[in-house]
Amino acid sequence: MPSLASLRAFATVAETGTLAGAGRTLNVSHAAISQQVRALEAFFGTQLVVRQGRGIALTREGRGLAENLDEAFSIMRRAVDELARADMARPLQVTMTPAFGVSWLMPRISEFRHSHPEVELMLNPTAEVVEMEPGGVDIAIRYGQGRWSGLQSEPLLFTSFVIVAARSLVGDADYPDPAKLQEFPWLQEIGTHEIAQWLDRQGVVSTGSLNILHLPGYMMLEGLRRGEGVSATARAFIEPDIRSGALRVLFEDVLPGNGYHLVTRPGVQRPPLKAFLSWIRSHRDIEPGTTPIQA
Repeated sequence: MPSLASLRAFATVAETGTLAGAGRTLNVSHAAISQQVRALEAFFGTQLVVRQGRGIALTREGRGLAENLDEAFSIMRRAVDELARADMARPLQVTMTPAFGVSWLMPRISEFRHSHPEVELMLNPTAEVVEMEPGGVDIAIRYGQGRWSGLQSEPLLFTSFVIVAARSLVGDADYPDPAKLQEFPWLQEIGTHEIAQWLDRQGVVSTGSLNILHLPGYMMLEGLRRGEGVSATARAFIEPDIRSGALRVLFEDVLPGNGYHLVTRPGVQRPPLKAFLSWIRSHRDIEPGTTPIQA
């Protein structure tokens, strides 16, 4: 097969009737168009165009090729347009933890919807780490230090990880020994294992089964505020409750880079995703100049 560039150049010459006109259409010089046409003639071993006055005329072979190319490029244009329309029509899929969704995203999302009414959103609040495959989830908002294999990420919100409880539950006493917290009921977001992992990191040897209630993220936060149990969560979501004194931070893990990150697949991004990223970056709480992480 000859090169697609030479076929496109010849088809444009046939459409415009001049080398210069084809050059203007394709934004190249008429000399470059002439070179492409000559390369095509050399490939076929036959003349496709002849000069006629100030323009050109197609030979019999040239007319036959031009008619078929016109049909072929029309089919290609329709296929591209259909795919582009389908891609634009597909909802923008965003996944995040329920706690992040109810505490951070939902109070702000109406702003994005007002600015971009053309973007159909599909929000999937789940504690599960959803696989990011083509045609599926466009962006995930994940908690961690920003490194997920095969994906790229950039920080959105840095926040520490805290063990916290309502003052009405634990009072004002100090709890220097994490093992003492096993005496209290616990609340944990469904699909996570943060409590067991934290106790392991503290070297706590279990004295029996913990009294754990598994809840969706938004219910866990409400239960925490009502004093129904000790919980492990991101500090950013409960900072006002901590400042007011209603909740007490019993232990805190402060790790550099820990927090919520915007996670996407490498490669070309759909226009709806670009619009969402531009909007959400305007709300991020990080130091200026932070660059994306390529894992």
